[in-house]
Order: sequence, then structure tokens, then C-alpha cells
Amino acid sequence: METLVNNISIEKSSSSKIGSVDFDNLPFGSIYTDHMLVCEYVDGDWERPKIKPYANLSLDPASKIFHYGQSIFEGMKAYKDEDGQAWLFRPEDNHARLNISASRMAMPELPKEYFMEGLTALLQLEKDWIPTTEGSSLYIRPFMFASGVGFHASPADRYTFLICLAPSGPYFGGKVKVLIEEKFARAANGGVGYAKAGGNYAAQFYPTKLAVEKGYQQVIWTDDNTHEFIEEAGAMNIFVRINDTLLTAPTNDRILDGITRKSILELAKAEGIQTEVRKVKVSEVVDAAQNGSLKELFGAGTAAVVSPIAGFGYQGKDYELPELENSFAKRLKKRITDIQYNKVEDPFGWRFKV
Repeated sequence: METLVNNISIEKSSSSKIGSVDFDNLPFGSIYTDHMLVCEYVDGDWERPKIKPYANLSLDPASKIFHYGQSIFEGMKAYKDEDGQAWLFRPEDNHARLNISASRMAMPELPKEYFMEGLTALLQLEKDWIPTTEGSSLYIRPFMFASGVGFHASPADRYTFLICLAPSGPYFGGKVKVLIEEKFARAANGGVGYAKAGGNYAAQFYPTKLAVEKGYQQVIWTDDNTHEFIEEAGAMNIFVRINDTLLTAPTNDRILDGITRKSILELAKAEGIQTEVRKVKVSEVVDAAQNGSLKELFGAGTAAVVSPIAGFGYQGKDYELPELENSFAKRLKKRITDIQYNKVEDPFGWRFKV
């Protein structure tokens, strides 16, 4: 039986899996809710989004996603406050970035109303799946891929957009030790590093595998030309604290315009923390580690929010970072998550009620 919500067609699942889920022990991103949103681009236009039971997709082997990699995605979260109300964090920024990625990958941009109305309808339907255990949230994965067929190396004529949901626990646990990359690059000038294209992440796996074999959990990416400047940490933006100044690289062709990154910069300014958005040399970080002025390194992204780095390796030598009681990482993560979970006022207008 189908119903309409915000002009979104909804076909409800005949039964729910929610009763079998242990919400106190959630892995990250591997348990999925009962429904998903699907929207098809056909004959030069987007059809109305539909919400259906979560199920496998059927694709022609000649679908261009398999051959030419036209695939983009976003990462978001929904949160539930103490009163049971559901919230999103800066969702319009995710829509805008999705379309930036789509444009770069020669894919059609998705209308804002389809994204926002479809997402809202899906979350209202799946509201009971939003966990309330501390540190947990409902991870949201909007993504688009080329479903049109053909072996000719050209953009597809058909695309599929979906939103799937996964109740999830914290992304990272424990201390993270990273390796500053000296050979491989995450992205290059003129490339697609600023887009959330699936291939960007696939290309990271091999260098990260090599780093893991050396005893590290992640890679700090450096520029593709000289490997002289640090750019990102794994799949996150990176922040460096030298003395009491917080540094991060400027966005460019190679660096993703992270929503958490932007939020941290605004929060730091509001907190009176001095920030600098500029190129950061590897040698500057190493020198600061040696003379004791390097206080913190941390990654910032939707999944982990803030992920402190305990130490890094470079040119065969390891450097440990001090453990701080009142770190910027803890302070800024608390400020962001308190806004996300509706525990404090939101002077920035970031919170979106579902």
C-alpha cells in the first residue's frame, strides 16, 4: 500500500527488522533501516522520489557505474534529543556539495526540494531507528550513480539517486596513529579531490593498507607535487594546533570542503581560539613536534566528528603527541555535538528539525 508525504510516494515494508537490533552495541554503517529513498533521472529529467522497502538493486552489467565510475555520495547524521525530537546538522550544505560533486562528474544536479523533502519524509518514517545511546546517531548516506548502459566512454543518460540509513555507534575508538605520506597522493590539481566521488576513496585504500602494515591506522595526505604540505587525514580534513593556534589547509582542487571543518572554524572563532587557514608544511609540523610546540593533531569529518591523533610517523621516525586535559579537540567536539543533539542553543542556525 502506498501513501503520500510531501508529495513523496511511500511503500511501507510488510515487517520491520528493528526488533532484532541491539541499539546499545551498534557497529558503524553495517545495519540498515527498513526503507530507502530512490529517485531516477530518465530522459533528461528527475522523476519524483519514492520511498521503498530496503532491498537489492537490479542493474544491467553494462551500467556505466561499473565501467567509468560516475559515482558520488554524501555523509550525514540524524540525532535525537532528550525529548525524542529528531534533528539534522546543516543538511542544505550537504545538498549543495552533492551538486558540486555532480557537476564535476558530469552528472545531473538534484533539485533541492527532492533532496530535502525526500530526506525529511524518510527520516519521519524511520524515526524509531535513531539511536539514543551516547555517541550514537543515525548515519545517512545519500548517493548517486550512473545507471544508464553502454560501453562507450561518455556520461550516462540515466542516473539513480538513493538515500539509505544506518543506525551507528561511534566511528573510531582508541588512539589513532598516522603516517605522513611521502609517495602517494590522494588527489591532484585539476582533478576531482574536492568532489565526494567514490573513486577518491578507492584510491586511498592501497596506500592506507601499506600504512596499516607498518603499524599505523591512517595516512596524512600531502600535496601531489612536492609532498611538502599536509592536506587531509584519511577521509577527513585535518587540524594542527601549534601552541595555541589552530591551523588547517585551505580548500582547493584537492581538498574537500568539509562541513565539519567549516563548523570547527566558526566555533573556534566564537570560542576565541586563534585560527589560520593556510598551507602547513610537513617540516613545520615535525619541527613543532621536536620543540614541544605541537600540541594537537586531529581529523574532522561527519562520521567521527573529531578524531584526535595520538602520534605520527615520518621518514622512519615516530612522534608522540602530548595528552591534554583541555584539548581543543575535546572542546570543539563537545560544542558541535551539543548543538547536534539539541543540548544547547544554536546561534549559527545549523540545526534542522525533522
